[in-house]
Amino acid sequence: MHFIRNTIFSTPTTLQATAVILCFFLQAAEAGDWPQILGPHRTGIADPDERLVSRWPATGPQEVWRRPVGSGYAGISVVDGKAFLFHRIDNQEITEALDAATGEVIWKANHPTRFRPQVGGGDGPLCTPTVSNNRVITFGTQGMLTCLNAQTGEVMWQNRTHEELDAGEGYFGSGSSPLVIDNYVVVNIGGRKGAGVVGFELTTGNVVWETTDEPASYAAPSSVVLNKKQHAVVVTRYQCLLIDPTSGTIGWSFPFGMRGPTVNAATPLTWKAPDGGYRLFVTASYGIGSVCAAFTKTEVTPQWSGTDSLASQYCTPILRENHLYCIDGRDDGPPGAMTCIDSLTGKTVWREENFGYGNLLAADNKVLAVKTNGDVALLDVSPQAMTVLGQSQPLPGTIRALPAIAQGHLFLRNEDTLVCLDISR
Repeated sequence: MHFIRNTIFSTPTTLQATAVILCFFLQAAEAGDWPQILGPHRTGIADPDERLVSRWPATGPQEVWRRPVGSGYAGISVVDGKAFLFHRIDNQEITEALDAATGEVIWKANHPTRFRPQVGGGDGPLCTPTVSNNRVITFGTQGMLTCLNAQTGEVMWQNRTHEELDAGEGYFGSGSSPLVIDNYVVVNIGGRKGAGVVGFELTTGNVVWETTDEPASYAAPSSVVLNKKQHAVVVTRYQCLLIDPTSGTIGWSFPFGMRGPTVNAATPLTWKAPDGGYRLFVTASYGIGSVCAAFTKTEVTPQWSGTDSLASQYCTPILRENHLYCIDGRDDGPPGAMTCIDSLTGKTVWREENFGYGNLLAADNKVLAVKTNGDVALLDVSPQAMTVLGQSQPLPGTIRALPAIAQGHLFLRNEDTLVCLDISR
């Protein structure tokens, strides 16, 4: 906030009025946190209090700070003024709490790793930290599930899940960011002998339940409230399941995925449809395509599916007013197409070809596209059209880590640098 200097207040009434106005602006400037992958509700949509500038200057958003980071594609989480970074330096996976305003280190915790990817890619962690109840949950490439005190970095508990639950590392290591629901940590581990998805007690780290023989995917679970109770929606290697987080009971499942060199990586979306029922949307590339389904606590019914409208490798769509906005295609293919889809019918409303691949976030009725080539675009999207409000390339190289929006700032990282940009009004 910028204060006006050399201003003379002559009366108590003026002082009181100024205090009220100042208090209002201070409250208005306070925006929400980004406590996990894809934000407060894992939808890619920021807290409603976020206010973004309407257009960017030619030079792009103002840089607040930057700092070097190690390897990994894990996104940043931001809670209570702390930015939580999970990365790898040498043979250590490191969690750091940074001052979100300055980038200065508040605390750090680490554990050893010897991970090497089976197919290309990097050797750093992929999972965005999950922050809940003053705890930070990280999930390393070799299945190290760690719970840290968010204030001090103290290790509260730690589980070697791959060893304890007989799970493989996969092509690129563990990549499904844990989900916290109440006192349960739901993790898509891919353990054998019925430990495909596992529920841990948040306070102790003890295993509460295990369910399904499904191998793990790279898609983070999401949650939905049914009959006043939260449930987990989990996309595994070959299935999509609704799971009770307290018991591990599977309410329903349907096939989603394909054998061979394929990946499920986009987070499932759920919402309440105009007819009052619930809808689910999942998407993947490699000929898998998308499925939109109606569901209850015990049943799921596909409404439309296929590859015609959307088959996105890992971009999770933004849902707005019954339309889905997503980048169609693959990171390792031709430039993706920015696409608007009618969620009720699955029909394509418009496509912006050769847009480029990447991830999408939304705040203040705007969409931010962070492309893997380092380009960042501020967009105004509607069922009628897409308008570019600003473009910038704050980081060179490749950006695959999911970005974050918190307190008017955009957090981006590439292979070696983390940058914080001011995108607020």
